Amino acid sequence: MEWVQASGLPCRGPLNVCLTKTWQWPLAMIDPRALRTFLAVIRENSISGGARRLNISQPSVSNTIARLEQVVGTSLFDRSRKGIVLTPVGRLLRYRAEALEALLDDTREELALARDGMIGPLRVGGTPGALVSLLPQAVSKLEAKYPNFVIHVLERPDRDLIGALRKGEIELAFVTVGIESLPDDIEEIVLARDPFALIVGRANDHLPATLTLRETLGLRWVLPEAQGSFRRQIDALFINAEVPSPREAIRCDSLLTTKAIVRSGKRVTILPTAVAAAELSIGVLRAITIDDAIFHRSIGIRRLKTTEPSRIASDMIGFLRANP
Repeated sequence: MEWVQASGLPCRGPLNVCLTKTWQWPLAMIDPRALRTFLAVIRENSISGGARRLNISQPSVSNTIARLEQVVGTSLFDRSRKGIVLTPVGRLLRYRAEALEALLDDTREELALARDGMIGPLRVGGTPGALVSLLPQAVSKLEAKYPNFVIHVLERPDRDLIGALRKGEIELAFVTVGIESLPDDIEEIVLARDPFALIVGRANDHLPATLTLRETLGLRWVLPEAQGSFRRQIDALFINAEVPSPREAIRCDSLLTTKAIVRSGKRVTILPTAVAAAELSIGVLRAITIDDAIFHRSIGIRRLKTTEPSRIASDMIGFLRANP
């Protein structure tokens, strides 16, 4: 029997060792139908709302939640005037319930696709820069192996991606890696390194092929807004060069918009070269080497350690590892 501890990770040791944890429950005793009821109550913010959502009686929902709390050994939520407030155990169980729901949805879709001779679905997410740097290459390799497959791609800030992995919304997250420590249940696979460059449009054709960051102080900028790994790397470039980060800058979360602004005017930005590869290849943008940009961006994949990758996910990781 597998026991779950408060961290959300399985306790695979002997039962007497597992019982030293703060709390635990045997997964075999949890009825998946009870988890469905639990999610309905959360989403409707009340027992009565959950009953209406499921089209069953309110006492039936109350009894199901009571039995679930008995199995878990503690309360899952508190009731307030504003609705329900999840306890720490309730928040953990919500993640598990959402992951189970996503697994069942994917299983139904996978079986339907298999009947039609297709592979999938593979659900991936990522930050815009990491996706554009890695995913096209991976898709090209998959197309050489599988005649028909289905992939769903979600673009999200990196702060949201670990939650999406845990809830089963995605199987792989494409991100900037090597920046921060990770939770115990997440593994990170480094797949590529890409140099930063000063990216300019044709209005800046007069600029030389190489500059230091200090020599860019008089330029007008577009820089990332989101407080994620990419923003921290850009900020670190200025700090390491002992150059103040530009105060007069357009702060923009969208890579497409950033590149469009730079392409159409005199503003400049800093991007990994792979992110601007399409525009660089046709000459509408130009990459200027930054002499004091002393490190590269590392990009890769994050995934849950506790689950085996699907066949198509495993192949995607393998293709990218083979072609750094």
